Amino acid sequence: MAPVEERKLLGAAASNSNNQEAADDDEGPNLWTSILSEVSTRSRSKLPTGKNILVLGEDGSGKTTLMAKLQGAEHNKKGRGLEYLYLNIHDEDRDDHTRCNVWILDGELYHKGLLKFAVSGDNLKNTLAVFVADMARPWTIMDSLQKWASVLREHIDKLKIQPEEMRILEQKLVKEFQEYVEPEEGTHGSPQRRAPVPGQEEEEVVLPLGENVLTHNLGIPVLVVCTKCDAVSVLEKEHDYRDEHFDFIQSHIRRFCLEYGAALIYTSIKEEKNVDLLYKYLVHKMYDFQFTTPALVVEKDAVFIPAGWDKDKKIAILYENFATVKQDDAYEDIIGRPLIKKPVHDKEVASEDEQVFLMKQQSLLAKQPATPSRPADSPRQPGGSPRTPRQPGGTNMVTAVPPITSGTPKGPAAANEGVLANFFNSLLSKKTGSPGSPGAGGVQNAAKKPGQKPILTDVQAELDRMSRKPDPVVTTNSSPTENEA
Repeated sequence: MAPVEERKLLGAAASNSNNQEAADDDEGPNLWTSILSEVSTRSRSKLPTGKNILVLGEDGSGKTTLMAKLQGAEHNKKGRGLEYLYLNIHDEDRDDHTRCNVWILDGELYHKGLLKFAVSGDNLKNTLAVFVADMARPWTIMDSLQKWASVLREHIDKLKIQPEEMRILEQKLVKEFQEYVEPEEGTHGSPQRRAPVPGQEEEEVVLPLGENVLTHNLGIPVLVVCTKCDAVSVLEKEHDYRDEHFDFIQSHIRRFCLEYGAALIYTSIKEEKNVDLLYKYLVHKMYDFQFTTPALVVEKDAVFIPAGWDKDKKIAILYENFATVKQDDAYEDIIGRPLIKKPVHDKEVASEDEQVFLMKQQSLLAKQPATPSRPADSPRQPGGSPRTPRQPGGTNMVTAVPPITSGTPKGPAAANEGVLANFFNSLLSKKTGSPGSPGAGGVQNAAKKPGQKPILTDVQAELDRMSRKPDPVVTTNSSPTENEA
């Protein structure tokens, strides 16, 4: 019996070993199959390459600074032409990396021809447009948005994309807008990308859009970013902006976003406001990462409205705060460009030419009527005083004195003649005392000229006659007359 039992045990052990080897042989192919399947799945789920972000906006709106901040670098230089940056995208769950291209166009329309290097017919489907508006200059926002949207529309039309392909891009944008679901509060999701459900596109039915929604469908996602929102306090202090003004601005921007199916976000680099939120939303739109932040409309300087959330009824809530403005008012009528007051010292710097000033004064003096400087002046006063201008004939003042008629003057004429006599006596005394004096020289010159000697003799005779008659008026006025001489 013992040999038979031993043989049975040996046969059972051999059978078990054969079964285990067979099982190991079956697990080998299954293990390799699972590894290859996982590698294949990871290769298909890698982050896509060739994604592009196109940034458009006015000069000085902060386009380059904003994108450099998202890149993690400090940038204080002003961009020129078509500038290129990139964003590093990292998928933590799959440990995958990629780069997202960023193209920043200069604020001058002259450079719009450079768009062909950034957006082409091949990469249009992988492009997202960002319109940057400057909140520090709110009066330029709507004109800027309309201008750059028209530039992009014109460029897309020039790409000559097939109508069927363009229709597919437009329908995709409409579908994303309609399928937006606001995340619940308190939801914390990972940055892992959502895998598309097979056959979902065929099962979903796109509902008709509301009025004024996606009336300008560009076929690509659009994001409106308002920069420098820290300037809200400055606008309140310096330009007397109130809450209704900021609600009025927001309502116009949101209506623009509805027309293009765009999202809206207010940012501030200075205060680090909504910068991280902007990065997460860009990654969500470009790479389908999970995004869990709901719309934010409470703070006037930190607004965030994702694409697909807004409606005309939600915008109408802002109209309830309007007191002095109306929803149908033109944007430029309410948010106008402030008047720039020139400093007063600018006018003081511009001085008039000296010669021009003197000519004006001369013309003013010529228009004024001549007034007698002293009561003693009369048409008969001789030109012996040094202050009296010379006669047109160029003759000396003494020679210009008309001969005085003989006779005894009476009344005021006698006083005047006494003054004249005293004046000419002083001239004659200077002639004898100081030969080099101007008065003496004038008399000598007059005496030397031919034809003038009789006049001088008559004058001397008349002076002798007048000096023999004492007059109290002469004594009184002699002093100032001599000083005048």
